[in-house]
Amino acid sequence: MADRPASTVRNGIEAVPTSMKQIGTSNNLIIEAPGVDLSPYNKIIVGAVLDLFEGKPTLKHLSLWNPDATFIDPITTAQGYNRYAAQWYALAQVLSPIEIQSHEVVSSGNPIEVKLHNRYTLPSINKPQDIHSLVKIWVDDNGKIDRVEDRWDGELPEGALNEAFRKVLAMTMPVIVKVPRTEEEDIKMRAIREGFEHKEE
Repeated sequence: MADRPASTVRNGIEAVPTSMKQIGTSNNLIIEAPGVDLSPYNKIIVGAVLDLFEGKPTLKHLSLWNPDATFIDPITTAQGYNRYAAQWYALAQVLSPIEIQSHEVVSSGNPIEVKLHNRYTLPSINKPQDIHSLVKIWVDDNGKIDRVEDRWDGELPEGALNEAFRKVLAMTMPVIVKVPRTEEEDIKMRAIREGFEHKEE
């Protein structure tokens, strides 16, 4: 899928986007390591995923995901739309502000691999936390994100106990985190979230 022209890829009723503007991504300048050459469509994918890691989820961003996709990091394994959507909206609601310090795409294959340095803030103690990770992004044959792994320091904890904990957290999030159902609701939630961030500043 990596090199297929975006205009020829269709998923359901609508064709996948051909520009970042259609998704509304704010991370539009994609940094590539020497020798890496992302296709135009995969730059849209990377930009949208970076937005999610920066706490800027929208339904348009999530439209790039396969409904059965999986998101994994050291604390959660979220499979299916309800679970991974809740993870991204929880990130936006709980850790704010979030600022990407740097990123670099180091592989244009499938998975796409991105080195990411992100800075999160815990509002309760107003303490920044820097995380360096290797983000892996798989794209399916329909041009949809099929799997994303966020490997802190390049690693994911293994073992039955770690996996059980991640799945329990993923099941809990959809219960306690609100995910918008319509674009209008999404816009309202984003306005409230951004207003709160400006107030904190």
